[in-house]
Amino acid sequence: MQINFTNINKLSFRANEAYKTLRTNIQFCGNDIKTICITSCIPNEGKSNVSFNLARSLAEFGKKVIFIDADLRRSVLVGKYKPDQAVIGLSHYLSGQNSIDEILYETNIDNLDIIFTGPVPPNPAELLGSDIFGELLRIFRKVYDYIIIDTPPIGSVIDSAIVAQKCDGVILVIEANAISYKLAQRAIRQLNKTKSKILGAVLNKYDYGSRYYGYESKKYKKYLDYYTEY
Repeated sequence: MQINFTNINKLSFRANEAYKTLRTNIQFCGNDIKTICITSCIPNEGKSNVSFNLARSLAEFGKKVIFIDADLRRSVLVGKYKPDQAVIGLSHYLSGQNSIDEILYETNIDNLDIIFTGPVPPNPAELLGSDIFGELLRIFRKVYDYIIIDTPPIGSVIDSAIVAQKCDGVILVIEANAISYKLAQRAIRQLNKTKSKILGAVLNKYDYGSRYYGYESKKYKKYLDYYTEY
C-alpha cells in the first residue's frame, strides 16, 4: 500500500544541515547500528519530529528506511503530517488483528516506508514487550538499512525502555531551556537499567540567537559530558 503525506514542509537550510550531521554521526556508529529507538525526557520536546526527519534524511541519502511510530499512547504523527487516507497500524498487528502487509505503507518519499500506531490499546507496554514485536524487528532488519522507532518519553512511561531493549541504540531528544540536568540523568539511569546503548542526544528547539550557544556554554556543558550533541 502507498500513502501520500500532504503536510511535509521543506526543511530550512540550517535544519537540513543539522539532520545531515545527525545522519552522518549515526552512520559512524557502525554497520551493526540499524534499529534505533528515539525518546525524550518529557512530552512535547519534539522527539516525533526529530524521529521522522531523521528517517527522511536517511532515506534521501539512499538508505532503505522503515519508520515505526511506537508511541502507542499519544501519537502525533497522523495529525501532524496528515496522510491522504485512513490507516491501520502497529497496535492492530501486535494484537493479532492484521498482518504485516496490511500495516506497512510505502510513502511518497523515496526509500521510506512507515508503520503508524493504530488505535490506543489498553496494554501498550505489554504489546511492545511481546515476542511478536521482537520478531517484527528481526524481519525488518533483513529488509531495511535502518529502522527508526519513535517511542513515548522515558520520563513518563516505561514503553521506550522496553523498546530500547530490542534496539541497537537509543537517541535522547532534549529540549533546550526546558530540561534540568537531574531529569536528563534520571532518563539516562532508566535506559542504563535496560543495558541499552545510548548513541547520543539531540538538543532540540534551540534558539540560535541565544547567548548560551556553543560547546563551552555553562548551561549545557553538563549534558555534553555524557552525550554527543548533534
